Amino acid sequence: MVTAHDFSFGKLASPSEEIALKNYAGSAVLVVNVASACGYTSQYRDLEALFAAKKSKGLVVLGAPCNDFGGQEAGSEDEILSFCESRFQVTFPMASKVDILGAGRHPFYQWVAREAGENALPRWNFHKFLIGKTGDLLDGFPSSAAPLGPEMITAIEKALAG
Repeated sequence: MVTAHDFSFGKLASPSEEIALKNYAGSAVLVVNVASACGYTSQYRDLEALFAAKKSKGLVVLGAPCNDFGGQEAGSEDEILSFCESRFQVTFPMASKVDILGAGRHPFYQWVAREAGENALPRWNFHKFLIGKTGDLLDGFPSSAAPLGPEMITAIEKALAG
């Protein structure tokens, strides 16, 4: 059976380095497609706070920059990394830019479409997918879902307990 642990991402600004999801087996992972010029960009602050609060309990937040939605992640990988670190003090792992739409769709998002259907794929930036400790797709949250909101916190705590 294919799980999220079968996929990897390039590392932001170091695409020859890999972020292998199998390295997070036993942890819950929140994969978020991010963009620097989006109305939801301020969610970086709450994503970092969530990561800081829950990483010792086994939560990993993984940012995956994507320029597919409104062209809102047009910068280079070095520019994206600098923006995230200087503006929001992001310390959680950041993947290299991914495609979610079209023929070049990243394999992780191909898997999400197979697991949950095309309608489960992001429609905009800051869509979130919660991956369980065994690599199962547990839930998806729209862009508007607040990272520190009760719905997400409840789902994350359940994933960390399970």
